[in-house]
Amino acid sequence: MNALVATNRNFKLAARLLGLDSKLEKSLLIPFREIKVECTIPKDDGTLASFVGFRVQHDNARGPMKGGIRYHQEVDPDEVNALAQLMTWKTAVANIPYGGAKGGIGCNPGDLSVSELERLTRVFTQKIHDLIGIHTDVPAPDMGTGPQTMAWILDEYSKFHGYSPAVVTGKPIDLGGSLGRDAATGRGVLFATEALLNEYGKSISGQRFVIQGFGNVGSWAAQLISEQGGKIVLENANEIKAKFIIEAANHPTDPEADEILSKKGVVILPDIYANSGGVTVSYFEWVQNIQGFLWDEEKVNNELKTYMTKGFKDVKEMCKAHNCDLRMGAFTLGVNRVARATVLRGWEA
Repeated sequence: MNALVATNRNFKLAARLLGLDSKLEKSLLIPFREIKVECTIPKDDGTLASFVGFRVQHDNARGPMKGGIRYHQEVDPDEVNALAQLMTWKTAVANIPYGGAKGGIGCNPGDLSVSELERLTRVFTQKIHDLIGIHTDVPAPDMGTGPQTMAWILDEYSKFHGYSPAVVTGKPIDLGGSLGRDAATGRGVLFATEALLNEYGKSISGQRFVIQGFGNVGSWAAQLISEQGGKIVLENANEIKAKFIIEAANHPTDPEADEILSKKGVVILPDIYANSGGVTVSYFEWVQNIQGFLWDEEKVNNELKTYMTKGFKDVKEMCKAHNCDLRMGAFTLGVNRVARATVLRGWEA
């Protein structure tokens, strides 16, 4: 199922459980702003190449919009819209003062040299610099981007607005990045998994784990789970009979698969809670930049555990209140917080 269709479906189910006014429901679904720009750069061989860049700013009722920028050949408006909306609910579930956004450029970063990627990033920043900002929209790394990309955005943005380290997160440490940010999403998955297993009287030690994918999140999750005594199995995928699925990626499970797995008694910990460790530590980085005060890594990790533990408790309370599974518990939690903020700010039916 198309990612946007699936995300809208989950939102509408949550809105129904919450009994939201139909006009408010429609208002929450429509993005605040959609940006599409052409990015033309000279390639190293002297030829010109054009790429399409996107930034969808979904909602700012609870604070500045927040979300990654990905470089991938399959970046398109529907995917960016879905991920921007998911960020709105994710930041609300994490209870950090952000809204949701997402961006990207339709390109294959593997086909571009470092200098071409730098030029592309700077042109993209030039096109959107007046629409992002410390208290407006704060980008971060995503698929195909990383700390270096954020450093280029910071530098280009600062040419127009003065030195502004808080305009992006996921930066190199030397430019105001946060200690613990690289491992944050994987560490958040660890804390989320601990919280879930505790509900069933289990601990990570001695449990068998299968991790699909071995990028930044998967590799850190594997290392951290292993350090806690978990047994990592990456073989025999066809024989997996998991009781618990932790969604460390964005939108990894289609609604149809959700229903099939639920009927089998599989407990799914949804992405908008399980992988919120990254955006939570991005929030910590933003706070440190505004304060002008660097936290040590122990403080970052302890604060992250506090947020992840509280987040699971809040999701479970919504599950009990609405007699629903963890996915709908998370969606109702996030949607309800955004709806309340929207109404409090003066939304009129």
